[in-house]
Amino acid sequence: MGAASFLRLVILAAIWGGSFLFMRIAAPVLGPGLLVLLRVGFAAVFLLLVARLLGKALKAREYWQHYLILGLFNSALPFFLFAFAARTLSASMLSILNATAPIWGALIGALWSRQALTIKTSLGLGLGILGVSLLVGFDRITFLPGAGVAILAAVLAAGCYGIATTYAKTARASDAFANAHGSMWAATLLIAPVAWLSPASAMPSTGIWLAVLALGVLCSGVAYLLYFRLVADVGATSTLTVTFLIPVFGILWGRLFLGEAVGWNTVLGSSTIIAGTVLVTGFSPRALLRRVV
Repeated sequence: MGAASFLRLVILAAIWGGSFLFMRIAAPVLGPGLLVLLRVGFAAVFLLLVARLLGKALKAREYWQHYLILGLFNSALPFFLFAFAARTLSASMLSILNATAPIWGALIGALWSRQALTIKTSLGLGLGILGVSLLVGFDRITFLPGAGVAILAAVLAAGCYGIATTYAKTARASDAFANAHGSMWAATLLIAPVAWLSPASAMPSTGIWLAVLALGVLCSGVAYLLYFRLVADVGATSTLTVTFLIPVFGILWGRLFLGEAVGWNTVLGSSTIIAGTVLVTGFSPRALLRRVV
């Protein structure tokens, strides 16, 4: 991995870490349904403009079922669950719980292929569970009304990414850009019927609208372009390391812009989850450093 690719990786982690900040700002006002509809809608329109500019075809008639599955498990459902959780949980906690996605992917993949988990993977899963327990068991947020349901929603959201990853490995798919573009339109169609079940609690301010716009265009549209560029340049395995960096930025943005506390359990819990993810994915930090240098 060259310096340019490593810089893209850090920028992508910073953007996706910021998505939890923007959700924490907008979700309590707009509600999860409307927030997600606006997020995926803005992203779909942005990617449509990029597709027109680059001359990339969507091939909706050929891949519409594929886009619907991706749109459900990679966008609509996890975005909704995270937005629901963001009404209660901190941006820091949301970003750390999101880091369990590769662990979910390994577990769901093993169940899908009916293969026994290795000792290394099982140890990684155990560390992931321990990390989540440390994170939520010693955080004051846990004692807020509705916190238990919010934590469950965030964990299930990460699980959705595991389902999407497993499906994407076996599906007959179109190209990477079309997957991002088509799945956003599919997510928009899927979330639209239920978006109005949780109406906005107040008139959104300018700051709320800017947060929504950032979620759609920056954290979904631009981020996908960066992500698939990295996959093409350095491969899926190296790109997966973005998962380890997202909590760093999620905690940083939450501290800087929302004044969220960073306790010992936040550091220890996130470190344990990341260690478990490293074991599950087989990622080698030393190998990555050699590629960067």
